[in-house]
Amino acid sequence: MPSRRSFGVIGAVAVILVVAGLFKVTAVPVAGQASTAPKTAWGDPDLQGIWNPVYNTPLQRPARFGDREFFTDQERAELDQSRSGLLRRDSRSQTGTEKDVAGAYNAVFQSIRYAGRRTSMIVDPPNGRIPALTAEAQQRAKIDREYRLALLQATDTCKNKDRGATCSDWTYGPPSPKWDEIPPFYNTGRLNRHDHIEDGSLSDRCMSAVWPDFAGYRRIVQTPGGITMFVDTLQGQGWQRNIVMNGAPHLPQMIRQWHGDSRGHWEGNSLVVDVTNFSPKSNFMGSRENLHLVERWTRVDPNTLEYAVTIEDPTVWTKPWTVKVEFAKQDEQANRFYTEPRCFEGNYGFPALLLGARAADIAYAEGRGPHPATKDNSTCDTGDAGDDPLAGGGG
Repeated sequence: MPSRRSFGVIGAVAVILVVAGLFKVTAVPVAGQASTAPKTAWGDPDLQGIWNPVYNTPLQRPARFGDREFFTDQERAELDQSRSGLLRRDSRSQTGTEKDVAGAYNAVFQSIRYAGRRTSMIVDPPNGRIPALTAEAQQRAKIDREYRLALLQATDTCKNKDRGATCSDWTYGPPSPKWDEIPPFYNTGRLNRHDHIEDGSLSDRCMSAVWPDFAGYRRIVQTPGGITMFVDTLQGQGWQRNIVMNGAPHLPQMIRQWHGDSRGHWEGNSLVVDVTNFSPKSNFMGSRENLHLVERWTRVDPNTLEYAVTIEDPTVWTKPWTVKVEFAKQDEQANRFYTEPRCFEGNYGFPALLLGARAADIAYAEGRGPHPATKDNSTCDTGDAGDDPLAGGGG
């Protein structure tokens, strides 16, 4: 990554530290001024390059910040100081527990971005919070939650409660009546069983690259009349996005795609993309096939790309809401994509989870272990986000 970069911050000139090094900041054009954003050889706004967000901004505004839209410079410095000491995955306060063992990676694989100016990515509603769920969405969430909890209700009634002692007289309560039932909705989270592939979460299956996404790298390439974006998020769970720019209508409603159908056009210096036709198997915060996005990609200066997206699903939220993120241009030599990143863990790791589950079934049947439902394999939290003063935004 570059050691020194230029990008815009509205109304001010400042110098900030980022993970990659020192960024030099220049002024961003304001309303009424000529844009400094570059153009392509054929005259369209030039969005090309490798882009990555450089600030840590919570999706929702933590309640303790009230209605404040921006931090002061002093508050940002204090946040950076306090967050620099977070142990994150290096916390060993529960050594030997499932939470400890499930940590997998330590903090060397994580970086801490510097605090941004805004107190939330959400800019509308003005309170920086996701709108309330509809009654329909609340009912779906209730049904889904009750089903998942039911998979945890089979209990072990061993007469000897001391797990450190020998217990030869094991008796078990019956498994949940829902143990053999399929989920009420297509499963995208982790269930407390591994009977088949779709019991695993999208992350377990290397399928968690959902859209919209507000982190990770984007590589944008343009041609006359065409735009493509490569999105790299999480553990190499990258995907290619092609934006149709010829004015053709959306695909027929019966054709559904994991990341939706993107149709774009130019409005001044902004690329406006309308996204529909999401798959019912995808899941963005509870929104599936009815998700509708309107995106605006605007290069506000040579080194800053602003992404704003209005998110709508009348079956999930009581009103639309808008997120805004600023991306900084990255050095294309230091950040080259040599190949299209792919998440391989699910390809060989998930069969091992299924094999382990079958071994647990056999052990239970032979009286050598508890019923699998007595083990919580679905709700273990391996992070310590609660220690982060920028956490608590609910997103």
